[in-house]
Amino acid sequence: MGHRPFFRWILALGLLLVTGSALAYAAAPGMPELRQLDLTVLSEKRDGTCTVRWTDPYEHRAREGAYQCDPDRDPMLKAPSYDPETGHGWTSGFVVAEGPDKGELYALGQDDEVYDARIALSDRLIAFGLPLLTVGLVGGNVRAAARLGGVRPGLVDRAWQLAGAAAAVEEDRTRAVEAVREAWAPLREEQVREELGRVPVTRLRDGERRRFRTKEWEKAGVRTVRDVLDAGVWELGGLPGVGRLTAEQAVAAATRTADTVGADIVVRLSADRPDPRTTALVTALHVLVAAGPEGRAAAEAAEALAARLEPLLADAGPASGRTTMLRAAPGERRRARSAVAGLRHELAAAERDGLTARFGQTSVDLLRAPGGELDALSAWTDFERRPRVYYDVPAEVTRGTGAVDRHPGVG
Repeated sequence: MGHRPFFRWILALGLLLVTGSALAYAAAPGMPELRQLDLTVLSEKRDGTCTVRWTDPYEHRAREGAYQCDPDRDPMLKAPSYDPETGHGWTSGFVVAEGPDKGELYALGQDDEVYDARIALSDRLIAFGLPLLTVGLVGGNVRAAARLGGVRPGLVDRAWQLAGAAAAVEEDRTRAVEAVREAWAPLREEQVREELGRVPVTRLRDGERRRFRTKEWEKAGVRTVRDVLDAGVWELGGLPGVGRLTAEQAVAAATRTADTVGADIVVRLSADRPDPRTTALVTALHVLVAAGPEGRAAAEAAEALAARLEPLLADAGPASGRTTMLRAAPGERRRARSAVAGLRHELAAAERDGLTARFGQTSVDLLRAPGGELDALSAWTDFERRPRVYYDVPAEVTRGTGAVDRHPGVG
């Protein structure tokens, strides 16, 4: 189940109410810019409702309109006392001095009801909004703090670096082993072919241990097991008296013989008669011999460590940063915290065993690839000093390597 942003919705609602409060406050009518002037009271009621005339100071013309006079003003200012001849009274008032209502009469307090209603609405909105904001912020931060427990970007980075060092050792070891195999394979194949060239075709047996009738084969030049492999099923099956089935059985028997012979073959090296191919093998072997058992042990430790770190690093992904942890589902966060604990254990063990230094030194040793005659001479010199070690390495790195796929005539 994914994360439900409960406090986020509360915070959003609180922000919405506070924003509405601000808008209601902004919409409350304010006091416009006014200009005071004299008003002639044409008629007046007891409650102060008047009809007045004034000269518009902006359009410079006489205007009439309704106005709320002060009913408690001095009686001398009222009609007819103020002007017995015309029966008019007098008062002072205000006109709007700006905006679209410029020049219109304005009674003080005429917008009080609208203003009070807007302010009351603003107060109500903010009274609900501020508590919601507080709950959203506090609750969200508390929840985020709980969800951020286990964020360890530094530890995850160190684990990735250790995994990278382990992967580098594995890669360097694999490269060195492949170099030995590539140099060893043609020499071994040549020796196997030489041995098979000494095994007469008459020694081949089918799956039921019966001899093949090989007279026609020998007449056609197929006299040894090597000749059978070189001929292959297609060419052998074309000989007189040899069908497809017999040819397949013969090639299968020759392949079994080649595997048996190949299992006992040891590629011989001689510093007295070096050639480019044996020199290539000795120099490739020299890299692994120089790395020694420590290098092999480091590569094995790197392989085991990488296997342990891979699932932990996959689960620890959310713990690499606050953003990723916040976005992770509850199950992912639980796995991340557990993985962080596992990574902490692996890092402590690696530090205790000095694996980082061992991996670095092993990579340096394995990257000392041969680069010229001096390297070849150094390899041959070391071979003469301890040949047994140089023979042990191919036996180790080529163990389980078959010989069937190195006979081009098969099939």
